[in-house]
Amino acid sequence: MNRPIAAIFDIDGTIFRDSLLLKHMEKCVSYDVFPNSVNTEIKFHKNAWENRELDYDDYLYIAATLYTKYIADKDVLDIDFVAKKVIEKESKKLYRFTRDRIKWHKKQGHKIIFISGSPDFLVAKMAEKLGADLWFASQYLNDGNKYSGEVVPMWDSDPKKKILEGLPVDLENSYSYGDTTGDFTMLQMTGHPTAINPNQKLLDKLKEEGVAC
Repeated sequence: MNRPIAAIFDIDGTIFRDSLLLKHMEKCVSYDVFPNSVNTEIKFHKNAWENRELDYDDYLYIAATLYTKYIADKDVLDIDFVAKKVIEKESKKLYRFTRDRIKWHKKQGHKIIFISGSPDFLVAKMAEKLGADLWFASQYLNDGNKYSGEVVPMWDSDPKKKILEGLPVDLENSYSYGDTTGDFTMLQMTGHPTAINPNQKLLDKLKEEGVAC
């Protein structure tokens, strides 16, 4: 039996024209779920990124570390409420190219798979909105009532590689789309990789390893 062909997408910076985590963090401050001090803590790093003094990968890692700290002991229902608001307001801010590619892959009968470093409860909602068949994301642990502050990350290439190795799809003939070094493995492991708005680190890595996108 032939394995199905998949179209595997990163979300942040690839489909979505921003970061789901960053948008959720901003909204959590707006709704008083996170304190205003979050904005002060992230501002220096945001400015450094905007001034090209900090790579986007590093900026997102710092933001994710801060986010993980502040989500500890927060109510699951409060976090989910803000997540719904983010998707309602932001889910149309998509890159036209990847939005159209998702539609094309669906017409071809390909499986649509999202693999993202953003929080699982955000990725789940975006996947439902865009009609993905499967999704994988960073897992923010909770006991059903409150978040523990622990996370099982999907930020780097290694966890994404494990996911890809376990997928029942034809990787050699599958497609992948990503924008940062965390997406390198998925671009390397599929037969039809496409780098979307790649940062310099990813471009250097692709060139170094001879991956044509």
